[in-house]
Amino acid sequence: MKIGDIMTERVISVRPTDRIADAIRLMLDNRISGLPVIGEDGKLVGIVSESDLLRRVETGTTRRRARWLAILLSPGRLAEEYVHTHGRRVDEVMTRTVISVTEASPLEEVVQIMEHQRIKRVPVVRDGKVVGIVTRANLLQALVALDGAGAHSPVSDAGIRRRILDEIKREPWGPRYSINVVVRDGKVDLWGSLFDERERQALRVIVENVPEVKEIHDHMLTVEPLSGTVIFAPESAAA
Repeated sequence: MKIGDIMTERVISVRPTDRIADAIRLMLDNRISGLPVIGEDGKLVGIVSESDLLRRVETGTTRRRARWLAILLSPGRLAEEYVHTHGRRVDEVMTRTVISVTEASPLEEVVQIMEHQRIKRVPVVRDGKVVGIVTRANLLQALVALDGAGAHSPVSDAGIRRRILDEIKREPWGPRYSINVVVRDGKVDLWGSLFDERERQALRVIVENVPEVKEIHDHMLTVEPLSGTVIFAPESAAA
């Protein structure tokens, strides 16, 4: 799945010369946290978000530094901060370095950007012009759309078992040699030994992610690695 498959094509934007007050009203009216800033040529020139408006003279939240620290800062740096906290136009407060993606970008790319940059939305551009916006909400919507995809295709018990075992083998933590999976009429029984109790929940998640599974029965023992002593056994383990 690519960004173009999930992005919002209707993009609410502002111009660099728009008033900050108007940008704020747009964000509040549309319940969004940021707006792309589009230049006269239609190209993306910046983005203005809630974080750009946290420190403002109107709310008394401008940064207050000790006098000695202010002396160390260059006049240019202080002047720049003044513009950001007192400016009235979008281009005076917007973030000019904008990270964007294309319609062909994979979802993994935008997820990494959002995680590393701690942002909630990323513009989608084509030839420098904004054609969409992808947000965290879009990613959640994609997750809902994918959930249960193919759930109605008939899969045999053997097919269910193979999916579970293949996923266990793919995971570096997977206890592939100490666990057995038995499937009957879509009901999965997990047998064997674990050396870390946290693996139990992870194995259940693997099984739950197979749409055709109807029930899960946990018979797995948790064993102390050195002594081999059983430190946890579910009630079903004696069945």
